Amino acid sequence: MDKKIYVVGLDDEAAENKVNEAVKSVAGVSDCKANSSKAQVLVSFDESTAGIEDAINSAISSCGLDVL
Repeated sequence: MDKKIYVVGLDDEAAENKVNEAVKSVAGVSDCKANSSKAQVLVSFDESTAGIEDAINSAISSCGLDVL
């Protein structure tokens, strides 16, 4: 499943790299592309993995950003 997540504070390449690294470390995530110009993260993941959407949001929040 692919999902767009809008994020407050995703405003530079350093933040993109932190988010990509954090989200890709979540079990069940196959790809992550953070885009600071759109303030969004596109995540591909296995939706059958229990609690994965909460885990993805937590990974983004752990980078000091707010998920909308």
